[in-house]
Amino acid sequence: MRTNQQMRKLLEGVDPAGLSPSDVPPMFREVVERGWSVTGSGARVLTALLLVPAVAAFDRLAEETTVNGRGMTDHDLPTGPAAADERADALLRRCLAYAAACLCAARDRFRDDAVRAYVSLSPGGLDEDLLTAYVTFCTPRPDTPPYVAALEQVRGTAVAELSVHDCSGWEAA
Repeated sequence: MRTNQQMRKLLEGVDPAGLSPSDVPPMFREVVERGWSVTGSGARVLTALLLVPAVAAFDRLAEETTVNGRGMTDHDLPTGPAAADERADALLRRCLAYAAACLCAARDRFRDDAVRAYVSLSPGGLDEDLLTAYVTFCTPRPDTPPYVAALEQVRGTAVAELSVHDCSGWEAA
């Protein structure tokens, strides 16, 4: 797992071994259940998300991140300064559980460990006072620049790059 400093701090309070399928919101469980597909260009995409019209992509990386990227469900979580830590923990647990489930499904479908998940938490809302989360998946290739270059230097957003190997102990999610 590669992270920047902000994500490392957030991850300190999360016990990945305690993650379970119940941490994945229902609509994202459906995405996991539908599995993975390969497009005509060779992009690895989550089948359920492929049904949503995607912007024309210039390359496989753009296609994968456009199709596979989604904001994490948060409408049921508390808001406001007093709930900031509770919201961050719940969002991170949801993202990690969803990422683990999708990465395990990708490993099973493609019989390799190439797909990566990118989990990010950042300020959002009208006044940038609401923590929001985003998860996307892509497959690094030697002929393509990385999805997040210099991940350790990203500021203003907590971000982690995960592989299926980072999911041991919580693969059942």
